[in-house]
Amino acid sequence: MKKVVLTLAGVMAAAAFAPEASALPVFARQTGMACSACHFQHFPLLNSFGRAFKSAGFTMMGAQAKVEGDRLSIPAELNMAMLTSLGYVKDNSTPVAAPTTGHNAGNGAFYLPGVAGEASLFVGGRISDFAGFLSEITLAPGAAIDSAKTAILPEVADGIRAGLVPFATNGQGASYGFEYLNTGANAIHSITNTVGNPLGAAPGGNEFINAVSAQQYIGTATAADGIALVANSDHGFINLTKFNMTGIATGQGASLGSTYARLAAVFDVAGWDSAIGVQSWSGSSLNNTGAAADPITGVVTAGTSIMQSSKATAIDGQMQGDLGGMPTGFYFSYATAPVDTAVAGGNAFNAGTLTKSSFNVDAEIGVIPEVATVGAAIRRANSGVATAAGGNASDNAIYLTATYKIAQNMLARLSYVKQSGDVWTAAATGATGSQTTAINLYTLF
Repeated sequence: MKKVVLTLAGVMAAAAFAPEASALPVFARQTGMACSACHFQHFPLLNSFGRAFKSAGFTMMGAQAKVEGDRLSIPAELNMAMLTSLGYVKDNSTPVAAPTTGHNAGNGAFYLPGVAGEASLFVGGRISDFAGFLSEITLAPGAAIDSAKTAILPEVADGIRAGLVPFATNGQGASYGFEYLNTGANAIHSITNTVGNPLGAAPGGNEFINAVSAQQYIGTATAADGIALVANSDHGFINLTKFNMTGIATGQGASLGSTYARLAAVFDVAGWDSAIGVQSWSGSSLNNTGAAADPITGVVTAGTSIMQSSKATAIDGQMQGDLGGMPTGFYFSYATAPVDTAVAGGNAFNAGTLTKSSFNVDAEIGVIPEVATVGAAIRRANSGVATAAGGNASDNAIYLTATYKIAQNMLARLSYVKQSGDVWTAAATGATGSQTTAINLYTLF
């Protein structure tokens, strides 16, 4: 198995993926409401009100003044917000004895805002009474727009909105167009906002989010440009998206040859806010394999543009409510990606020779309501890589986390993941680390 030694830059990139502006004061300023109005336990998890705000295309207004006229209704101020992160990461990979570019994760590494840690500017808000906008700009050398979308969702019937969401993202996948379940259907919304090391090679990398979300384990968070056709109500939503896998960073346009379909139903079960959904990815489109952004400079190195299929399916669900006076959330996800030899580049979600699949179950309890939580997740997965005996190599994980909300817009998190199974040979563990601990502090203002 190929050995990959993680550099300091690679480890520090653990903070590169973080909550989108639905978890930021961009919309708190627009609505005049506290962050807790939209979030369950802590950001970036959404509650029913947060879902309603997102479903309305970020258009809801509150205390903020508006500029209004004939067919015009916009906030008096343009809303912006900052997200920063800092922390420390340590794993059990083989330490670098004489590093030339920095320590690896086995040595342990710190990161700071703007120096490999997250430092992002978000701009978003109401465009009209039926449309809204959201964008993320990474603030670092080589700064650029990382993701952007325009939600055009007019009310077409009582309680029903439908319309288009054109979008582009460098790493949130086709579900970025519209999603609000907390299962990791999109990497933004899950019990962990510490994704992991995005530069890690299989079987490492993205340790934390892969432990809590089956969709993220099979790799659906690709670059994606597309148009989502969305219809939603209080009872759920439908999202039909045409997309390609090029992304903003490469500056390439391509035909929308891939299709993403999402159906989610929301309902009440004995007072528990519940939901269940299915996802499907199909078709094929241009993909820039190997394209990567340097975590220090932000400069993107283009990869090889090839056609790849995008084939996967998933089912997920959640229940959020009160357990003994403590807010509690339960989440599950199952996803599978087949092998595809019909397209020269294969399946973008599965580079193995066997079917790749994962089943994940998560739980988080607010031990001090609105202040502190503890959470856990398990993963039972088949990597799609064949063992020497011809079996499908297992890739399992146990994830533990605790959060403390210093303020509504300041979250401290401790994360630990232990990975095991056939893929975690001594060589693989030495190269990428099967156990990772991270301490993070996120600030939103």
